[in-house]
Amino acid sequence: MGNPINLTCSRHLLHLPLGECITTFNLEDAMCNHGFFMMAPNSWIPSTKTLQRPLRLANSTTSVMVSISHPPNNSSILIQVHDIQNISLEDEKGILKQVGRMLRISEGDERSVREFQNMHPEAKKRGLGRLFRSPTLFEDAVKSILLCHCKWTRTLDMARALCELQIKALENFPSSKELATLTKDYLKKRCKLRYRACHIFELAERAEKGKLKLKLKKTSSYEEIFDKLSKIKGFGPYACATLMMCIGFYQMVPMDTETKRHLQQTKKENAKEDIKRIYDKYAPFQALSFWLELLEYYEIKFGKLNMLPNFSYHIVTGS
Repeated sequence: MGNPINLTCSRHLLHLPLGECITTFNLEDAMCNHGFFMMAPNSWIPSTKTLQRPLRLANSTTSVMVSISHPPNNSSILIQVHDIQNISLEDEKGILKQVGRMLRISEGDERSVREFQNMHPEAKKRGLGRLFRSPTLFEDAVKSILLCHCKWTRTLDMARALCELQIKALENFPSSKELATLTKDYLKKRCKLRYRACHIFELAERAEKGKLKLKLKKTSSYEEIFDKLSKIKGFGPYACATLMMCIGFYQMVPMDTETKRHLQQTKKENAKEDIKRIYDKYAPFQALSFWLELLEYYEIKFGKLNMLPNFSYHIVTGS
């Protein structure tokens, strides 16, 4: 990961218009700001400022490799679909939807970015406010589980192992349907997921039964979403907070050892109560404010994440 994948010349070019997002959007800032961009099957290429990864076509089973870029002064994100010459309109719509979700290209996302930047001058100065996420809610959910109770290097290894299950599908991240056809024991042994295998397998079954749909409404509150997520096995406070950030609810700062370390090292704070005192002034974007600080800490320590070679991803931790 991190090096250009050898692709054939047959390809199809798609354009995702930025619309009103154009004034606040920067691909590197929107991409390289969260650990998810380092996790398989994502492959960020610093030399070309391009993300390569597989995405699914409309049938939800066929995967195609894409390269996502944003040339200077272009009003659209460019998506090269490789090893294919003609794709259906439904396939095009599906790919554009997945990329739009990853980079938060929508009117609602743009409103949130501008609101956050207006209350946080440093975020506006750095062009931050879009937290990178996966093409699907299911991938975000599984990766949220992979982040829990382990070191960052192990999280990266588990994500890679799950993608390696998909050799015939360009090593794409497995869908809920694909995982539900396996067994808990197989996932546990093959991907070394340990106790997470049960949670991920049950999550896949839940998704296949249509029980993972959160039915978000404009009036949905983060308390409602947290209540729904916390009833799913494997979703403690940290996984819930992480997935809620992916969905677009930033009121809850994910609390783990890295969060505690950050508070102790940078603010000399160590109590959960201090989270509210420090970040509530940025409501409803407390988690984004925290993440901006954490990103700044990492980049002071390791350099710009968008320039970091993939073989160094495992070092990006404060522990």
